[in-house]
Amino acid sequence: MRQPDIEIYLRDASQDAVTDWLSQAVGTCSPWQAKGKTFKCRAGDVPVTWLPKAVGKWHSLLIESDATPWEDDVACARDAYQALGVEIRCAPGGWQEEESVEEADRWISVSERGEAEIVWRTD
Repeated sequence: MRQPDIEIYLRDASQDAVTDWLSQAVGTCSPWQAKGKTFKCRAGDVPVTWLPKAVGKWHSLLIESDATPWEDDVACARDAYQALGVEIRCAPGGWQEEESVEEADRWISVSERGEAEIVWRTD
């Protein structure tokens, strides 16, 4: 089932490289607009939010639409890794508020080491 939005975390990725990737994968990006600590743009018609250093060295990228080339976060993470060459982390599936803390700490890592399920405590 297609997720309603996509969220991935990128380690040490440059915002310019992400802009280039989104422009090719989704649609031409509008200029980023600073909104407090976040930046917002549109990739084609899709709203995108970039939060630098959301978790330590990890930047958050939220693509706020189901109208993307990716079925889910994992498919997006794979594509982002191929395009950007930096480690990408994402939730293994749609996340629900009522899930246990242990479930919330389960993540998929996509990197030069391959794809693996990891425990990542982000709090």
